[in-house]
Amino acid sequence: MKQMVVHYEHGSAEMALLEDGRLVEYAVERSDGKGLVGSLFKGRVANVIPGMQAAFIDIGQKKNAFLYIDDCLSPHLEKQPKIKPSITELLTPGQEIVVQVTKDAMGTKGARVTTHYSLPGRFIVYMPTAGYIAISKKIENEAERSRLKEIGEELRQEEEGLIFRTIVEDHDRSAIEEDLALLRRQWEDVQLKSQQFGAPALLHRELSMVQRLIRDVFSPQTDELLVDCAVQAEEAGQFLDNLNPGTKPQIVVHKSAVPLFEAYGVKQQLDKDFQRKVWLPDGGYLIWDQTEAMNVVDVNTGKYVGTDSLEDTVFRTNLQAAEEIARLLRVRDIGGIIIIDFIDMELEDHRNEVLARLQTCMRGDRTQHHVLGWTRLGLVEMTRKKIRESADRK
Repeated sequence: MKQMVVHYEHGSAEMALLEDGRLVEYAVERSDGKGLVGSLFKGRVANVIPGMQAAFIDIGQKKNAFLYIDDCLSPHLEKQPKIKPSITELLTPGQEIVVQVTKDAMGTKGARVTTHYSLPGRFIVYMPTAGYIAISKKIENEAERSRLKEIGEELRQEEEGLIFRTIVEDHDRSAIEEDLALLRRQWEDVQLKSQQFGAPALLHRELSMVQRLIRDVFSPQTDELLVDCAVQAEEAGQFLDNLNPGTKPQIVVHKSAVPLFEAYGVKQQLDKDFQRKVWLPDGGYLIWDQTEAMNVVDVNTGKYVGTDSLEDTVFRTNLQAAEEIARLLRVRDIGGIIIIDFIDMELEDHRNEVLARLQTCMRGDRTQHHVLGWTRLGLVEMTRKKIRESADRK
C-alpha cells in the first residue's frame, strides 16, 4: 500500500510518498514560485543564435527560455529533414511562438522549452502534433499492448499522438476515451488563448505537485492520502473524484498535536536519507558527494563483516547498496550524471548481478533514466533526467 503524506504550511506543500511505510519519494513546492515544467506559454523570440542552433524566448519570466533547434523541428521523426536547417530559417526576432517548458530555470540558466507539445492525463499523454502511438515499456503483456495499440489508432485523429501510461493496463476503452476528451479540450483551450493573448502570456499551467502525484501514482482503491489541512483535503477529494468518478478515496485529515511528518515516521527517515553518510541495513554505508558536473556515490563495507568469504561480504554489501541508491535517487530527486563506486568484486557474475539489481530497482522511478553499465575503471555510470531543482532539507 502507498501513502501520500502531505504537510501544508504558509502556502507551501511538502510531500512524502511511502510504500509499506518506507520513504520512496520526497518533494517540496514553495509558495514563492511553483515549477513551470509542463506549462505552456505564448512567447516572443528575443534573439536567435546561429552558432548555437538555438533561440532565446521571452515567456515573461526573469530569464529568457532556451529553445534548441531539435525542439523546433517536427516531433514526427519521419518528417524531419535529413540535414538540419539553420535556426535562422525557422525563427526570427520578434516572432510569436507557443512553447512548453521541459526544464525549470536553474541557477543562471533560464527554462528549457520545446514546440513538441504534450499534455499528460491519468491514462495517456496527448501529443497534438506527434503523429504516432507509443506504449509504456512497463506494460509487458503482448496481448494488452496490441489491444492498446488498436484502441489508440482508432481514437487518434490526423496528426495526434498518444502515449499509453503504465497505469492504463487492463482499463476499458471508455476510461481512455474520457481521458482523451479531457486532454483535447485542454489543447483547444490553449489554442484559443494563443489567439486571444499577445506574448508573453501563460496559456496553460501544469498541475500542482500534489495533484501530479495523485494523477500519476495514486490508486483510490488501495492507497491512502494523509494531509494536515482540511481545505486541501477537500480540494484533493474533488480532484480525485474528477479523475475517478464514483470512487471513495481514503483521505485522512491529521488533527493530532504531533506533527504529521513525525507521526508517520517521515521526518526520521528524511533526517537519515539526506545525510552525506547513509547506513545500509547490515552495517555498510554510502557516501554521497555532489559536484557541479555530477553526483558521486561511494560504497563501503563499514561495520559489516559478513561471512568467512570477503567476496561474499562485498557482494552482499553491493546488492544492498544498489537497492538503497535507487531509492535515494528518487527521494533526493537527483538528476544529471551519477557515478557509483561499488566495492571491487572479483567474480564477473557478481558484477552482473549487482548491475541487474540496480536496473531492476530503478524501474520504479518515474523519471527518465539510463543505467549505462560498468566503465573501464570499475565504476557504474548512469544518468537521470533533471527537470527541476533537486530536493533538499535546508
